[in-house]
Amino acid sequence: MFTDRVLRLMEQAEQKIEEKLKDIDRVVDRNQWKVIRAFQKHKVSDYHFAASTGYGYNDRGREVLDLVYADVFGAEAALVRPHFVSGTHTIGTALFGVLRPGDELLMITGRPYDTLHKVIGKPGDGNGSLQDWGISYGEVGLLEDGSPDYAEIARRIGPSTKVVGIQRSRGYAWRPSFTVSRIAEMVRFVKEIRPDIIVFVDNCYGEFTELTEPTEVGADLIAGSLIKNPGGALAETGGYIAGKAKYVELASYRLTAPGIGGEVGAMLGTTRSIYQGLFLAPHLVGQAVKGSVFAAAVFEQLGFTTSPHWSDPRTDLIQAIQFTGAEHLIAFVQGIQQAAAVDAHVVPEPWDMPGYEHPVIMAAGTFIQGGSLELSADAPIREPYIAYMQGGLTYSHCKMGVLTAIQNMIDRGLLA
Repeated sequence: MFTDRVLRLMEQAEQKIEEKLKDIDRVVDRNQWKVIRAFQKHKVSDYHFAASTGYGYNDRGREVLDLVYADVFGAEAALVRPHFVSGTHTIGTALFGVLRPGDELLMITGRPYDTLHKVIGKPGDGNGSLQDWGISYGEVGLLEDGSPDYAEIARRIGPSTKVVGIQRSRGYAWRPSFTVSRIAEMVRFVKEIRPDIIVFVDNCYGEFTELTEPTEVGADLIAGSLIKNPGGALAETGGYIAGKAKYVELASYRLTAPGIGGEVGAMLGTTRSIYQGLFLAPHLVGQAVKGSVFAAAVFEQLGFTTSPHWSDPRTDLIQAIQFTGAEHLIAFVQGIQQAAAVDAHVVPEPWDMPGYEHPVIMAAGTFIQGGSLELSADAPIREPYIAYMQGGLTYSHCKMGVLTAIQNMIDRGLLA
């Protein structure tokens, strides 16, 4: 399957990262225990897994699921639903829930992920975007080293600033993802200027990679997708919002309708998989993080620039690898697809994907469509040609994906 050269790369990388993998296991243990304790506190039983239909009145499984999530994330309340169709939908619901015409959303971690651009929109665009509803938008770029520009943040916060937004993960940007300790620093800074500002964190890709979550260090509201980390590869769709109870309630009114909120909503047989996925999530996230560390170590040995470095602290699933041209990038992504258990025969090609500003190539041989806790990779076809790898339900699969991608590049004559 692999040449001796590729296998030697694997052996050298694994020797180098041995202690790092043990550190990841320690994080997995603590997060696993935290999840189990939340289940035990709320006396989760098999009757909580029963399906509901229609309005979903008195669905105790749904109600307890919200309580479990709130405890796991150190929040006052949570809203966990299969009715969220994506992370972008979940984030949009949270923002529309707490913002009103005349308010400002200020992102302090630079330009957000591409799919959120349409949610923010433009004044008068007619699409029902935030700006179309008279909610102004501003953003503060990061400093050259990827850290927040606190002087500019202080200057930009004004009387109409209602929500300060933080994107934890890098998105399609060559910058470090923000650790929970760095998010805590940002929260403290903003609250010293205006204690009433709502600090919102896009938590996608970050759950269970560290021992704490943003809501445990002062963030007022967070949101994420169930087909990423917390769904544990079993949740078939959905998202979650967690934070201060009053803000979660406002978000629930946006999901359903004012006065209805989170008190209704048939779960349609999804409850058990969401519970079980949460139970598995700490372990599976650990497997994926190990895969990212391995990928960084191997590609650094080959002379490529990676972010984060294999030894850097991890706060999300994303491993960015910078290539020297589009050919290398495409060969890498296609190699990841070749290693999939599902759709390995499919050859991904760049295409104009809705919500993105450049052609994007995506490898996603997953059991859950778009499930990025599973091994996947994607990249916009633009300079400086960076591929973003994430996920992997088993460390073994992560290794196979990385090695297949390297073998693919060698076979095409792209690696000397």
